Amino acid sequence: MSDVQGGTADACVAPHPPDPPSHRQADEKSAALALGALGIVYGDIGTSPLYTVRECFNGPHAVAVNEANLLGVASLIFWSLIIVVSTKYVGFILRADNRGEGGIFALLGLILGAGSPLKPGLRSAVMVAAIFGASLLYGEGIITPSISVLSAIEGLEVATEAAKPFIVPLTCMVLVGLFVVQRRGTGGVGRIFGPVMVVWFLTIAAAGSGAILQSPRILLALNPLHAWEFFSVNRLHGFVALGSVVLCITGSEALYADLGHFGAKAIRRTWLGLACPALLLNYFGQCALLLDHPDAGFHPFYALIPTPVLYPMVALSTIAAVIASQALISGAFSLTQQAVQLGICPRIHIVHTSAKVKGQIYIPSINYALMIACLVLVLSFKESSRLAGAYGMAVTATMNLTSVLFFIAALHVWRWPFWKAAPPVALFLCFDLSYFGANLFKFFDGGWIALAAAVLVATVFTTWRKGREELRKQLYSGLLPLNEFLADLERHPLGRVRGTAVFMTLSTDGTPPTLLHHVKHNHMLHEHVVLLTLQAADTPTVADGDRLRIEHLPSGFYRLVAWYGYMETPNVPKVLKLAACFGLPLEPTKTTFYLGRETLLTTGTSPMRQWRKTLFAFMSRNAANPAGYFGIPPNRVVELGAQIRL
Repeated sequence: MSDVQGGTADACVAPHPPDPPSHRQADEKSAALALGALGIVYGDIGTSPLYTVRECFNGPHAVAVNEANLLGVASLIFWSLIIVVSTKYVGFILRADNRGEGGIFALLGLILGAGSPLKPGLRSAVMVAAIFGASLLYGEGIITPSISVLSAIEGLEVATEAAKPFIVPLTCMVLVGLFVVQRRGTGGVGRIFGPVMVVWFLTIAAAGSGAILQSPRILLALNPLHAWEFFSVNRLHGFVALGSVVLCITGSEALYADLGHFGAKAIRRTWLGLACPALLLNYFGQCALLLDHPDAGFHPFYALIPTPVLYPMVALSTIAAVIASQALISGAFSLTQQAVQLGICPRIHIVHTSAKVKGQIYIPSINYALMIACLVLVLSFKESSRLAGAYGMAVTATMNLTSVLFFIAALHVWRWPFWKAAPPVALFLCFDLSYFGANLFKFFDGGWIALAAAVLVATVFTTWRKGREELRKQLYSGLLPLNEFLADLERHPLGRVRGTAVFMTLSTDGTPPTLLHHVKHNHMLHEHVVLLTLQAADTPTVADGDRLRIEHLPSGFYRLVAWYGYMETPNVPKVLKLAACFGLPLEPTKTTFYLGRETLLTTGTSPMRQWRKTLFAFMSRNAANPAGYFGIPPNRVVELGAQIRL
């Protein structure tokens, strides 16, 4: 018996690596990454000026438009962007990369893959926290397109009252168009995102700068004492208003989630070099305008814009809102793919929209579910001011979970001493918990929507994860050891036919149930038998050299284990092609794949609650066909069924 690790084979020798890029090429690549980061990373946070200041001085939780409150709000916005975005995310969280990838699942993989194993209770808590944090991002993915597009088109109402009846229909048309084009992929559109956002940031910076020059005393808000005075004067009302201020940092998680696409250097450069200064100039400009024109509080963002260019600005705002929405939609697709690969979501139909660019995917069911949810929100709330009540809870809850997971990573992955890890995380949680507490007052104004969406998604994820664990116990408890099966095969040989049979199995131990069923019913075996297990790694991707482990067994049997990262979609034909480079005898036209199909009955003794059993059985019946998901040719597949009582 021999064990062959993945490595280099003569048939699969990689081409000679290209020469290292020149300084000019490196600069061009760096500039391209920075431009791409502007177009994707900052779409959400970049469009926040459309509604943040307005919500502070309008609506059920508004404060009075006076100089003390304007200085207080401007100070809160400034320090929120500096502490939460610039310090927490750009300065600290971007360090928590998992082989260059970011996002809450990357942080989960980083923690679970640490050298020092976590205690079972802490490990489960980390997993649940990551699942709920990811689920909250779906809630944000529903609200961001709705509020961004609606806020942008509401600029028409500033230009003319006659446009008011058309705002909701136009918003719905833009949203439908946005979701319909998703199936074509985002590669072509993505190339223009960066330049458009450059124009957007320069435009809002110029608009804000003009107002600041008219009322430079707004710069006094740089003093944090004005934020303190805001709370001391307004007391509880000021704390409630903080729930509107938090809108300025929505989209912070995108900086971390898109780390793998652009790298920390490009994200930091574009934030500190353009995005952050432009946002601050615009926010201060809106507050400066309200110092002299308190009546402009209805829509201070558009009040900054000269009348002759108001309509072009509405168009530019709508495009920027679409870009912000696109980033959230693509993020939902990527998040779903990662959840499937991590084993917390049922298999789902995933379309790869680019043969060249890895990671460009389209998931029809998620796309249209988001579209319907967005349309329902717009038709129900009709105004972005009312919809703002639903925005913030998901964002702030995710921010808290990210801070906690970062703290665990600092202690268990980087081995920071407690005295070093605690102070920055305590500062972050001071802000995060304050924002979340302020948003609790908006629960009945719509904040429950994002939490309800998150609870629904988290229920699906945790039920699928628990159900798969119970199913694995049912299928693989008391399995016949493989060495005993092979020994019995030596004593009682079966008829062998030419070709290769691939039996897919969840476990790397024991004899697969599908193999036992096949022998029981057909009393024969193929000349070569491959027991294939696909394992999810704690890393985003796995290099081909580390992907496979091949174990040569007696009687023409092979144990093949293939690892895939949580940002990859398994492809069985490619795995077998790679395995052929290491001596595995495979002919595609003479290979048959055997898959198990379980019919689940909810009358067993599993400790799962009955409603969870029913939900898991429903999801299992409706999961994507494994042959299609794993890229197996359907005409080479044989399915063997079994009834399982949970």
